[in-house]
Amino acid sequence: MRRLVHLSDLHFGRDRPELVKPLTDLVNHLAPDLVVISGDLTQRARRSQFHKARAFIDALDPEVLVVPGNHDVPLYNLFRRFLTPWRRYRRWIEQDLQPVFVDDEILVVGLNTVDPLSVQRGRVRSRALARVQNVFLKHAQDRIRIIAAHHPLEHAPDQQKQIMRGADSAMAHFIEAGADMILTGHLHTWRAEPFAEQSDVTATLQIHAGTSLSTRTRGEENDFNLIEIDGDTITVTRYAASPTAKLFSSSDVRRFKARSGWSGASSREKMAEPQGKRAGHLS
Repeated sequence: MRRLVHLSDLHFGRDRPELVKPLTDLVNHLAPDLVVISGDLTQRARRSQFHKARAFIDALDPEVLVVPGNHDVPLYNLFRRFLTPWRRYRRWIEQDLQPVFVDDEILVVGLNTVDPLSVQRGRVRSRALARVQNVFLKHAQDRIRIIAAHHPLEHAPDQQKQIMRGADSAMAHFIEAGADMILTGHLHTWRAEPFAEQSDVTATLQIHAGTSLSTRTRGEENDFNLIEIDGDTITVTRYAASPTAKLFSSSDVRRFKARSGWSGASSREKMAEPQGKRAGHLS
């Protein structure tokens, strides 16, 4: 069994400071095998914001895999944005923009979907697709295959943001390559379900985290995901904090079972009053 915590869109610089310690404490209490942060650690890629993001990561006990988001490159300094977009990210967060985590049960491949030439819209390049394929071929035998990226590959019909360039071909490529799960953020909305299914393909799970710390909640709660992988079952538990709350508590849970992929096997449950280790209230 493996347990992952999936955070996204921390947006230090426009964060809720009162949630930083409760989030840190709860993640450490849950004791996952890996923490995945799917981009937008900062609001404007400033040194002070990266410094806060670095301090947050250092306070987490588990190993952390991070990919950048579109807010992690400078916005107003065009010289830095176009010529050295990753200088501060690499200095403070991680040299590798597409890190990989592998153990006996899971493979997590980071995918950098940020296009420094675009303010918001992401992009998947052909060489990134080839890289994921190569990593899968090298490591994926008998492991759950997970991709971590900032920009989603599929949007809900009412989503106003543009889907990233190359999303359709990337989704088809990853499904064909046998990806079990794709973790993303960017939209500040929570979602856990298979991608739009086709009769002739195996479904891959798309799991969005909303914003774990930002004040830009867009009508939703701050949240993050606990993902538990146990044989042919994947359980996604959403932990959320209301605009007035100072603690995260478990709310929704989705369970998926492998039946020639993860298609048509999800269920939604509303969590009862949280108890024990699942509770966001630590003693």
